Amino acid sequence: MRLSRRGLLRAGLAGAAATSLGGLTTGCGVPTGSTGRDMVLWYWSGGLSPKVVQDAGARYAGAVDLQAIQIGGYYRSKLLTTLTGRAHIPDIAGLKGEDMASYLPNSDQFVDLRTLGADRLKDRYLGWKWDQAIAEDGSMVGFPIDCGPVAHYYQPAVFEKAGLPYEPADVSRELATWDQFFAAGEQLRKRVPGSFILTDALSVLSISVNQSTKRFVDRDRHFIGDQEHVRTAWDRAVEATHRGLVSKIVNGTPDNTSATERGLLPSQLNASWAAGDIKLNVPRTKGKWRVANCPGGPSNIGGSFLAITKACREPEKAFEMITWMLDAGNQAQGFVDSVLFPSTPASYAMRQLREPDPFFGDQITMDVFGPAAREIPVAFNSPYDVALSTPINDEMRNFYVLGKNPEKAWRDAMSKCRRIADHLGVSH
Repeated sequence: MRLSRRGLLRAGLAGAAATSLGGLTTGCGVPTGSTGRDMVLWYWSGGLSPKVVQDAGARYAGAVDLQAIQIGGYYRSKLLTTLTGRAHIPDIAGLKGEDMASYLPNSDQFVDLRTLGADRLKDRYLGWKWDQAIAEDGSMVGFPIDCGPVAHYYQPAVFEKAGLPYEPADVSRELATWDQFFAAGEQLRKRVPGSFILTDALSVLSISVNQSTKRFVDRDRHFIGDQEHVRTAWDRAVEATHRGLVSKIVNGTPDNTSATERGLLPSQLNASWAAGDIKLNVPRTKGKWRVANCPGGPSNIGGSFLAITKACREPEKAFEMITWMLDAGNQAQGFVDSVLFPSTPASYAMRQLREPDPFFGDQITMDVFGPAAREIPVAFNSPYDVALSTPINDEMRNFYVLGKNPEKAWRDAMSKCRRIADHLGVSH
């Protein structure tokens, strides 16, 4: 079984991290034997383009010695531990997008990037992405790395066999809504026995929630995960399962790979970075895929930031390095190297992102991802969203994997959410 790029991020399999941590001394994360000119950067495997990191080290070699360290294991926990312990703190730290809201209440641990001139660069980045790093006190905690616009990956030959539209523009137009997508899934199942248009139900839930302008907790610290936008997403995932559109083959297994190669799993909804996963996991399907718009409208999964900690002795130089590494040209390089989708719209027109992709039948996939990234709905991300979405996701798995009654699963999810909300001081 191959590990996907996203799987590597989650597992944190950064080989050098364990030994690197042992070599740090107190104060700014400076390695033992430091000359005093070191700039320590923490990130995770796949979090930045290796070439861009290497080029940054060479570019600023006369001013600082960039020590770029990949941290394995649970990255957020390790970073928070160093910040709390006030020792081994890196100068520059990657912040995963799914954790960003939990860092904002600790904005005093980071340099406000606006004090270093960040606002003059704001127009070069996606507005919704930029705003995700703004704390309640108005300070800017992180600088945008990437984002993850969702698309519909599909195998056109299988769709054609099922009598479905199979050219990207036609798929985007005729499967534009969830109802149209589900109807196509039923036709696919009838015309190609044993096939499924969805690989799991949880993706329907999460993508649908991310298509809304609301999530699980609002700005007034009130739980809203029991409201219509989440219930509609839940019911949509339940409907897809009841209509027989969701495969029970576990993602990432040999059975999944085999079914995908045989055209029985010819469709999946996933973020831009999943293009790398598909290439890695099913290389034999090269040329057999295309990319179309996500049904129901734009949605986003993932995307991260770089921050400067208060322990940094040269924040101006750190900011100069960050903004260089994350300019439009280097973000384009990040997409080529590591499938990190740029948060800089200027990147979308650059030559290396306009190249036809042989794996996707020489399609220029940027024509799908670029417009989607620009139109991601703006939603408030609360520090409590992760905690209060977890019971909902867990109970959805209990439904579509274990067969739990969906109404009971929903009631149990809401009951757990209320208990967690009480513990966190979130009203409901």
